[in-house]
Amino acid sequence: MAEPGTLPTGFGELEVLAVGTVLLVEALSGLGLNSLTILCFCKNPELRTPSHLLVLSLALSDSGISLNALIAATSSLLRRWPYGSEGCQAHGFQGFATALASICSSAAIAWGRYHHYCTRSRLDWNTAVSLVFFVWLSSAFWAALPLLGWGHYDYEPLGTCCTLDYSRGDRNFTSFLFTMAFFNFLLPLFITVISYRLMEQKLGKTGHPPVNTVLPARTLLLGWGPYALLYLYAAVADVTSISPKLQMVPALIAKAVPTVNAINYALGSEMVHRGIWQCLSPQKREQDREQ
Repeated sequence: MAEPGTLPTGFGELEVLAVGTVLLVEALSGLGLNSLTILCFCKNPELRTPSHLLVLSLALSDSGISLNALIAATSSLLRRWPYGSEGCQAHGFQGFATALASICSSAAIAWGRYHHYCTRSRLDWNTAVSLVFFVWLSSAFWAALPLLGWGHYDYEPLGTCCTLDYSRGDRNFTSFLFTMAFFNFLLPLFITVISYRLMEQKLGKTGHPPVNTVLPARTLLLGWGPYALLYLYAAVADVTSISPKLQMVPALIAKAVPTVNAINYALGSEMVHRGIWQCLSPQKREQDREQ
């Protein structure tokens, strides 16, 4: 981490400002869209269904990612991390937990949609609540392990935000990385791809699938794949051979995922879109009350 009043190694004044600005835009857009989604779920009874509970879980986790990005943005614009080492550990835990919850919630939605559209039984409340509980419990468990010694949280190359420390590349990091990546990236990605592929095969014969079956898997792969590649490279080679600027790219890409998810799962759903419109339109709410 750079000393107060100095620029991080490998970054110029304009570059630090650019990173802070990009993080700020991503944070505000993600918080705005996902907060609106959460508000509509709370106010619109039509959206209180087991399937939409999974979307609500995703919106909550993505709001957490955006909040994490907002803290990183303000620190970047200040050109220093003002919260100390304990704040770094808390920031790393919060960001890692919500990122894992977002990835696993996307997989849960994919499985829920397959269950809803391709089987004769609809998703019930017990199953949906159990899925959400498992997603958040599992995410908190894996995010807590670096605090207990398996893995470690440290500053990003910019020195103004914290994440899983990949600079060491030792056996501790490598063992944690491969185990965590299998259960929290590869397995959710597999579930997402297979669920939507089966939906395409089953529903494609009778018409177009009612939901986007391509974007969710691409978002997981393109949004979190660069982080996975960076971690994988750090496990097998010297990560210092990659410039600090390039090491920051995966973080900037990942912080855009909440906005993409909100557009896909909330604005892309006719029912949720209608619920958002009702929340934003007082006249529409009055008409619904009269009816």
